[in-house]
Amino acid sequence: MPETTAGRSVSPCIKATQTWVESFVVAHNVCPFAGREVKRGSVHYRSLDGRHLEEALLGLIDACSHLDRVPEVETILLVFERGLEDFDDYLDALIMAEALLAEQGYEGVYQLASFHPDYVFEGSDEDDPANFTNRSPWPVWHLLREAGLEQALMHYADPEQIPVRNITRMREIGSEALAQHLVALRYPSD
Repeated sequence: MPETTAGRSVSPCIKATQTWVESFVVAHNVCPFAGREVKRGSVHYRSLDGRHLEEALLGLIDACSHLDRVPEVETILLVFERGLEDFDDYLDALIMAEALLAEQGYEGVYQLASFHPDYVFEGSDEDDPANFTNRSPWPVWHLLREAGLEQALMHYADPEQIPVRNITRMREIGSEALAQHLVALRYPSD
């Protein structure tokens, strides 16, 4: 299971996701806690193959085990290099992943945030720019330490306003510009 570390080559999907985290999530303060973790180097990335869901689920548990063993790593983004392109298939896999976390005793320890190129919030219009808060260049399961998240939220004034602020910001930027940014990340012209 490829993981980015010094001296290893980085797959295009991992590189695009790293760039997305820095140029979108951190730059637009979508997650006000991400910048600190990026600077600390505590964000790790791994690629998974969504065509083989059982292996991907094992990869999720392996990532949990890694977090168990390495407290310096705060979060791991599991990036689907292949498979789960269909958003409904992705959501079905996410339900299985969350059930597996609970079954393995990780409920309350780790949580999954979900990102997908075609992400649409339930009850939202597909073209609403607000969906881009959870749109990424590749399908991603973002594995987070709940304790770290709770601690960060305790030191953040008015955390309930984070999604409200994000929706406003995405609508200011607009769907066209946001979509172009994702396409440029997924299909770089270098």
